[in-house]
Amino acid sequence: MPFAFADTLVLFLAASLSKPIQPLLDDFSARTGVVIERESGASLEHVRKITELHRVPDVVWLADADVFPRMLVPKYATWYAEVARNRMVVAYTSKSKHANEIDVSNWTRVLQRADVEVGRTDPNLAPVGYRTLIMLQLAERHYRVPGLATSLLGRAPPRNMRANAAELAALLATGELDYIYDYQSVAESNGFRFIQLPAAIDLGDPKRAAAYAKASATVRGSKPGSTVTFTGEPILYGLTVPAGAPHPSAASRFLAFLTSSATVAKLRAAHVDMLEHPIVAGTGVPVELRGATRR
Repeated sequence: MPFAFADTLVLFLAASLSKPIQPLLDDFSARTGVVIERESGASLEHVRKITELHRVPDVVWLADADVFPRMLVPKYATWYAEVARNRMVVAYTSKSKHANEIDVSNWTRVLQRADVEVGRTDPNLAPVGYRTLIMLQLAERHYRVPGLATSLLGRAPPRNMRANAAELAALLATGELDYIYDYQSVAESNGFRFIQLPAAIDLGDPKRAAAYAKASATVRGSKPGSTVTFTGEPILYGLTVPAGAPHPSAASRFLAFLTSSATVAKLRAAHVDMLEHPIVAGTGVPVELRGATRR
């Protein structure tokens, strides 16, 4: 006798979360009978599905919580929650050129060598893309090397640019690229080696928010012809249930599952650095996040 599914959950998910979260999504479906229609991709692509194509998912989980107040609240959502941290790294594999000599003291020089292929994500599509631009600006300040950011970007040309973190990681895994700018969680979940960058530039230290804010990147906005400028800040992932979500009951059950202590522990074990408690902002925050901290 076929299993009768009780409900559906349409999930727009940041690509960098796709691999670590899939076992948890399977677990949620098995426990509840909810069918999850997951769309993984670049966070700004998800935003434009909502603002330009007028598609309404049940849950939106993006790689940059700042996208919500900048591009979605209050018209498309009334609240958002910060739920996880991350940091920027330079990821590579044992097959990467100069893999046995690169370290935190020489990575900027190794990545500028003519025989090295370096990749990054499109800043107009994915937060990791504009965070790469911000990180390189901070690196130029930190190492006190004028023109460093421009030189490093020149070694990651458009042909080596992809739409999101997952697509970029796939090129590194197959050896088409030697190094990529990506999140630590992506490097860890894929078993890559990575350079742990100084806290002054990796966008991972909450205490350095003021210093990070000295760098910024301007990208295409949520509507054709518009732009939005993102200022450097500690990396935080965020989520919301949009206004008019088609399956609010399934969304509520998913939020309760996601923020449970058991799920948080499993995600941390899968290299997703979940916050102990979500930090919420806005109005109409669901009861499932009642124990959260308010921004």
